[in-house]
Amino acid sequence: MTAEPMLTTEDVARRLGVKPSTVYAYVSRGLLKSRRNAEGKGSLFARADVDTFVAHRKRTTTPVVQTGITLIQFGSLFYRGLEATKLAFTTRFESVVTLLWTGDLDDVALTPAPDLLAVARPTAAGLPAGARTTDHLRVIVAAAATADPLRFDTARTAVATTGRVLLATMVEALPSAVVPVPPASLAEALWYRLCLTQPTGSDLRLLNAALILLADHDIAASTLAARVAASTRANPYAVVGAGLAALDGPLHGAASGLAHGMLAEAASRNDPVATIADYLRAGDPIPGFGHHLYPDGDPRATALIAELPAGRVRDVTVRIIETMRTRSGVHPNIDLALAAFTLQYGMPAHAGEAIFAVARTAGWIAHALEEYEARPLRFRFSAQYAGDPITAG
Repeated sequence: MTAEPMLTTEDVARRLGVKPSTVYAYVSRGLLKSRRNAEGKGSLFARADVDTFVAHRKRTTTPVVQTGITLIQFGSLFYRGLEATKLAFTTRFESVVTLLWTGDLDDVALTPAPDLLAVARPTAAGLPAGARTTDHLRVIVAAAATADPLRFDTARTAVATTGRVLLATMVEALPSAVVPVPPASLAEALWYRLCLTQPTGSDLRLLNAALILLADHDIAASTLAARVAASTRANPYAVVGAGLAALDGPLHGAASGLAHGMLAEAASRNDPVATIADYLRAGDPIPGFGHHLYPDGDPRATALIAELPAGRVRDVTVRIIETMRTRSGVHPNIDLALAAFTLQYGMPAHAGEAIFAVARTAGWIAHALEEYEARPLRFRFSAQYAGDPITAG
């Protein structure tokens, strides 16, 4: 039997016209399957798999969405022309919310509505004990919608008002083991839903920065889902619900949970690199690395990891990053940074997904505001039938 033709990472990169680090990003996101070579020191790809990937890329067309919200260029992320990594440590999440929605960097408070809380809290409290925080968020959004008879108002001012109330309600309706004084910010309110320790000013500054860095990211999968919903003139609650549904996938919002497990295991061992070796030996991608939009490194990850407090988690994270960079030429993405942040403070593995969901709600509302002013129902993909042939008679 003829051996299956195999390609190296460099072969695949040349075939696709990308850098080897981009090929690794495709692997980490489940778009390409790799296997270790006989010596266990490099990756090999079946030529048939690469051919299928290339053919799929040629068949797939992504609709261009005109947006004035976010730009990814020169290896940086910009919100309405302002660099996100600079905003992250110089302003509050509340101000960035207003920036995304109006273009003005105004700090407007996010305050929940008592009538929405009265419905959302007990509904979310009825979930099983093992429910993730994002499970609660989906239920809270759906329940809150039922308590808002004016939810179908898609005028710009009304949507901004609804968005601020919804963001605050999403967080305030989450279960909390600690009942603090009225929180001074959304970051502080969210902290008590994810962590049992009392936060310092530096702790809240880091969580606030994470929220800002995750607030929007061009037309990611969940954002496209949100825009499609908005194009049907679905109300803002339904738009956020659509975004939360797409975010639930392990290749999107839930990816930080996988990286959390990897870092936790690495931090428990004398040699953190041994955990990487185990992943490679099993042929599994290392979670938290690679992003096709940032071949030279995700600036959001760099900014957040640089501010982690000194200690075991930061040391292990930096060690793994250096190992991956020098051996494989790949860089960490925001999922690894979120995992390191949540592990540092003893938060559960799904906390990163919750931070992602709350933060990205601001972006989904911003995109809904744009979509409500565009031609309705403009997203209509065409299917190419590939099923059984039609039989006459």
